[in-house]
Amino acid sequence: MSAQIIDGRAVAAAIRDELKERIARLGRTVPGLAAVVVGDDPAAASYLKGIARGCEAAGILHHEVRLPEDVTQQALESAIAVLNADDRFHGIILQLPLPRRLDTLRAESAISPDKDVDGTNPVSAGKLLLGEDTFFPSTAFGVKELLVRSGHSPEGLHVVICGRSNIVGKPLAGMLMQKQPGANATVTVCHTGTRNLAEITTTADILVAAIGRARAITADMVREGAVVIDVGVNQVEDPLTGKPRLVGDVDFDAVARKASAITPVPGGTGPVTAAMLLSNTVLAAERWNATRLRGRQGG
Repeated sequence: MSAQIIDGRAVAAAIRDELKERIARLGRTVPGLAAVVVGDDPAAASYLKGIARGCEAAGILHHEVRLPEDVTQQALESAIAVLNADDRFHGIILQLPLPRRLDTLRAESAISPDKDVDGTNPVSAGKLLLGEDTFFPSTAFGVKELLVRSGHSPEGLHVVICGRSNIVGKPLAGMLMQKQPGANATVTVCHTGTRNLAEITTTADILVAAIGRARAITADMVREGAVVIDVGVNQVEDPLTGKPRLVGDVDFDAVARKASAITPVPGGTGPVTAAMLLSNTVLAAERWNATRLRGRQGG
């Protein structure tokens, strides 16, 4: 079997085209996204550069608030409060991880739920689990969009998620178990405490790898004909060139011979993650615009 390659770049391009139409309908309202960055992490800089390019291409106002590595908790939360009150920005993201001395949950909680376009505020997380209207974390949201848009809806299927992080595993499980279109799956979450992992992963119709360990999912862990979504991004040394290259959490070449469909790394979930962050920002602007119009009509 030769797996279908699920092209994340093509899916992301389609989403961005849809965003241009949505933005056009907003009239004079220009969606705005602000990123709060602590310190100078090269990996974070690369990610944020991609977000900035995506914003520019879609017609979204983009701004970065850069804070020093030694910023205090109070100063960080004050910077977030300023953005909460600034109507130019409909979405706010906090670049993680923060320095260990800072309280990440407190900082995430400081972001207004109305502007929490990466779904990290505990209010957003709670609404997601309850199946209420909220912003979904962009990586988990991207996985769902990839599945649905590539013709592999998880409805009625067994989805096994390897990884229980707050940005992928947990929210994705919460999203896919809801009784909603594009979800309604039976979900199993595996993690470092899971015994006999392969016995569980080989029962999956859809296997999502979000472990953070290069090529951790091998061919013997995948059922013949399963759909495999690789969320991992790991830098390893290429044995042929000696230079670093990116690989996923899945042993791609071997697994692709068993799976019916698979995402590559790079070019799989990454581009769609960025596109869903922009989509959430446009959604926040649409909600803000609707609230403002209702206020005018009421006045």
